[in-house]
Amino acid sequence: MITTILTPAPADRLVVHLPNGPMDDQAFLAFCEANPELRIERTAKGDVVIMSPTGWESGRRNALLIAALVRWALTNDSGAVTDSSAGFRLPNGAMRSPDAAWVQRLRLAHFTRAEKRTFLPLCPDFVVELRSETDRREDLLAKMDEYMANGAQLGWLIDPLEQSVTIYRPGAAPVRLERPATITGDPELPGFTLELDSIWEPDL
Repeated sequence: MITTILTPAPADRLVVHLPNGPMDDQAFLAFCEANPELRIERTAKGDVVIMSPTGWESGRRNALLIAALVRWALTNDSGAVTDSSAGFRLPNGAMRSPDAAWVQRLRLAHFTRAEKRTFLPLCPDFVVELRSETDRREDLLAKMDEYMANGAQLGWLIDPLEQSVTIYRPGAAPVRLERPATITGDPELPGFTLELDSIWEPDL
């Protein structure tokens, strides 16, 4: 019998420790598929992090973000976009689901259709985390550092609560912008610009 230890976590997060060892990738995928109403990630240590669905406002903001990124990707045609339901198995063993991600087509070409139905074993080229009311900023900062350490080329932490954007690139210190009207993905995502006024607005 597998014994689990539950650790209270801030807001709507629950960390599940597995003292008998972490689930393998197949078991973890089955666990996620059996609980589709939950947002689930795995840390590099194998702990399972369970998060409840976001509220309406966070969902609206994420929809705006995804829509803008998809419009650009369809025109640029050099990569593909995923939303927060897609999981990526990072080189350090963690399984993360960024709120938005983009991967170059050249990298995707190495995977079979069957592999693409599971958690891809790579770190996206571009990742975005959009802070919701239940997210601790320090948790998201640690997650952004993890993306950079595992191969991401560009990362944005968008924080509507503080109305700031922190931009990450490998080998460089994060750059924080206070309530910018726009941010650009150049040169990693040439021509992609995100308008932020609708993200900063509290509601419609």
